[in-house]
Amino acid sequence: MRARALIAILCLVPVTGWAETSSETPSTPEVVIDPGGVGPQALKAIYGAVDAITRLAEDQDLDEISRLRRRAHDATVSALQTQGYYDPIVTLEVGEDYQGETWDILIEPGEQTRVRHVDLSFSGQINEPEFAPRVQKIREAWPLNQGDVFLNKDWSDAKAELLQSVKSKDFYYARYTHTQATVTADKNTADLDLAIRSGPRVRMGELYTSGLKRVPEKLIRRYVRYEPGEPYDQDKLDDWQQALQSTTFFRGAFVTLDEQVQGQRVRADGEVEMPVSVRVTEAPARRFTGSLGVDSDHGPRLEAFYRQNIVFGQPVWTETGLGVDKDRQRFFSDVHFPPTYKGFKNSFGVLYEHQDIEGLKQTRAATGIKSKYEFDTNTRADYETQWSLMGVWDESKVSGEPATQRGTSLEATWQVLRRNVDNKYDPREGNLFDMDIGVNYPLSGGKKTLYRAGLRAQQWIPIGKNDVFMLRAEAGKVWPNADRIPMGFGFRTGGARSIRGYKYYSIGRERGSAVVGAPALAVLSAEYQYFFNSTYGVSTFVDVGDAGESFRDLSPHWGYGVGAAVRTPAGPFYVDLAYGQKTRDIRLHFSLGIAF
Repeated sequence: MRARALIAILCLVPVTGWAETSSETPSTPEVVIDPGGVGPQALKAIYGAVDAITRLAEDQDLDEISRLRRRAHDATVSALQTQGYYDPIVTLEVGEDYQGETWDILIEPGEQTRVRHVDLSFSGQINEPEFAPRVQKIREAWPLNQGDVFLNKDWSDAKAELLQSVKSKDFYYARYTHTQATVTADKNTADLDLAIRSGPRVRMGELYTSGLKRVPEKLIRRYVRYEPGEPYDQDKLDDWQQALQSTTFFRGAFVTLDEQVQGQRVRADGEVEMPVSVRVTEAPARRFTGSLGVDSDHGPRLEAFYRQNIVFGQPVWTETGLGVDKDRQRFFSDVHFPPTYKGFKNSFGVLYEHQDIEGLKQTRAATGIKSKYEFDTNTRADYETQWSLMGVWDESKVSGEPATQRGTSLEATWQVLRRNVDNKYDPREGNLFDMDIGVNYPLSGGKKTLYRAGLRAQQWIPIGKNDVFMLRAEAGKVWPNADRIPMGFGFRTGGARSIRGYKYYSIGRERGSAVVGAPALAVLSAEYQYFFNSTYGVSTFVDVGDAGESFRDLSPHWGYGVGAAVRTPAGPFYVDLAYGQKTRDIRLHFSLGIAF
C-alpha cells in the first residue's frame, strides 16, 4: 500500500504545511493523503479534521500517539460521511523516514449515498382544505428528492427551510415532531422521514409599542398597517421593520409577535390571536455636522449642516445647510415628511445660491417641493428617481454688459440614477448612469419655455489587485436656443471634475467678457490609476469636450496629464497636473475634504 501511494503521485494530496512542521518538530507526523477520487469539498473537510489531530501529536508518548492515529482514522471517516460517503474504506499506514513518523491515509470512498425515499407529513390546522394548495407547494419545493446525493449540509438546510416555509405564515407555533434520515451504508441509500405539527393558525392582535419618547405613536401606525384578526405573516412584519428602520427617527426597530405581552387569547374557533410588538430606539433629536475643504477651483470651502428630528411634536424632520467659498455661496432649509408606506420621500423647502464665476454673476432664490424614491432590487445595483417643482427668481449680470437681467419662472425637473458599484464612495468596479430632464416655464412675458436633457455615465474597470481604468461621458442639450438661459439650466465645463487643464467653468458660450451657460455639452474622459498599494497611486488621463451653441458647433478642448491619488479616512485626495491644449496652459487641480 505504501508503494501504491508513492506511485500515484498525481492523486496524492499532501496536507499543506505538515511537511514543514515535521522538519521543525520531528515528533509531528508527516501526513500524505491518497484521496481516491473524492471531490474538493470532501478533501477540505478531511484536511480540517486530520490537521486538528496532528497538531496534538507533538511530544506525546506511544500510547497517546496510537490513540491519535485512531482519531485521525475516525475523523477521516466522519468527514467523508458529511459528503455523502457512508461506506468508505479508510486505511492509515504508519511509516518512518529520516524526519520521523509518517501517516499515509488511503481512501476508497465507494459510492455517494443517494436519497431513496422521502416522507413528508403534516398535522394540525394546516391539513384543513383551505391550506391544501399551500401544502402542495411546500411539498414541491422540498429540495432533496429521489436520486439526489445525500449530504449532511443539504439535509440540515432543507429541514430549516421546510419549517420556515410553514412557520413564516399563519402557523407561528409550527414545530417538528420528528425528523429522521435512515442511511443504509452498504446499499448507499438514505430514507428521509419528516413530520411537522403546524398547531393552530395565529392571527395578529392589538399593537403594542415601546421605546417611544419624542416620536409620536402615529408614526408607527403610519407603517404598521393591519386590522386585528388578520392572519400572521412574517414577511409583513419584516417589511414594517425595514420601513421603520429606513426613517431618520430610529436607530433600531424590531417588529415581532410577542408572547409575553398581555392580550394573547384563544378564539372560539381554536385559533390564537397574538399582539404585535414594536420596540424602537430613537435617534438623537439633533445633529450638527460640518466640513472644511480646499480645491484648486474654488480655494477653501466651509460647509455646515444641521438636522432636527420631530418638530413641534410632529413626525417630520428639518435639514438646514450652508456652503461658502470665494466663488459660491449656498443656503437651504428643507422640511422632510416621513417616507410614505410605499417608500416615497417627500419634502418642501427654500434655496438661495449665488455664484460669481468667469465674469458671470448669478443669484437664484427658489421654493418648492421634491419627491424621491429608491428602488430595492435585491441586487448590488440600486436605482433612485426624484422629481421637483419650484418657483424660481433669478438674476444674472454679465461682465462687459450694462444690463442686469431678472426673471421669475416655474421649473420642473425629473432625474433617474442607476448605480452598480462595489463601493459607493470609492468605487473600483461597476458603472453609473444618471439622466435628467427639465422644463423652465417663464412667468415674465416675452420669454421662451426652455427644455433641458442631460446624461452622465461612468465605468470603472478593475485591473490587477489595486489598479483601475475609468471611462466617463457627459452630454446635455437645452432647446430652443435662447440668449439667456437661467442658472442651473445652461452648460459650462472645465476644471477638476470635467476637462482638466482649464479653469473651472471657463468653457461655454462667450458673452461680453464672460463665459455663460451654453445650450449644448459633450465631454469624454479616460483615466488609468496605478496603485502601489491600497493607499497610494498615480494616474494618467485624457479629457476632451466643449460647451457651445449646438453639437455641430462644438470645438474639442483637449486636456491631458498625470496625477497622484491618496485614499484617506476623510475620502480620496487627488492632485492632477494637466495641460490644456487650446490655452496652452499647465494647471494644477487638487481637492481634499475633511468632515467634522
